Amino acid sequence: MKQEFNKYTEEDRKVWSTLFERQMNNLQDKACEDYLTCLREMKDVLHPNNVPNFNEINEWFTSSTGWSIEVVPGLIPVEEFFILLAQQKFCSSTWLRSRSELDYLEEPDMFHDIFGHIPLLANPTYSKFMHAFGEVGAQSIGNAQTIIELQRLYWFTIEFGLMQNDVGKRVYGAGILSSFGETNSSLSDKMIVHDYSIKEIINKEFITTEPQSEYFALDSFETLFESLSNFKTIKNELV
Repeated sequence: MKQEFNKYTEEDRKVWSTLFERQMNNLQDKACEDYLTCLREMKDVLHPNNVPNFNEINEWFTSSTGWSIEVVPGLIPVEEFFILLAQQKFCSSTWLRSRSELDYLEEPDMFHDIFGHIPLLANPTYSKFMHAFGEVGAQSIGNAQTIIELQRLYWFTIEFGLMQNDVGKRVYGAGILSSFGETNSSLSDKMIVHDYSIKEIINKEFITTEPQSEYFALDSFETLFESLSNFKTIKNELV
């Protein structure tokens, strides 16, 4: 599959621009600085003025961390997803929500995939984590329990992770970064925020059908990357 860039309409461009500008303004004091830095670095290929061109983004990554976008029709089997991550390919759909769906979607669209996930792949440490995460997943195909645990890790970090450091509490998970409402609610004092613990995360179930009420906050992407070694250690202890 490939992105058919010329088929995007003026309405698509307006929706993209609305989503991008609204969330970019919202994130200035809520997103982790690593994300904002990466978004600034990618401004020539990722901006509110037009729907993103995947070929341009892929070309940009050749001189950065080496990732590329793999076009998919929607959600794909988790095993295929892990294999693509291990090859430094991140999946994205090419369809964009309608104006009536600005605040809620049942299935991730291009704004979630590209605005939420892609920028941090330009961060060297986060990039290493994602690549290593994919390799662990690809090596675990056939082990149902490990796949479930990796899905939990993905959910509570890559999708809905928070960061807590000397500048305060910030968001870095793509499911939050791409959602105006969840960006604001995730930082509310009403939410339960646990200290990051990979052992706790892989034993915690998650719900996809309702807003999150619990999060895990880490102090840096170095901690996230290093925690994969702890995951391997925990798995080896259970063998």
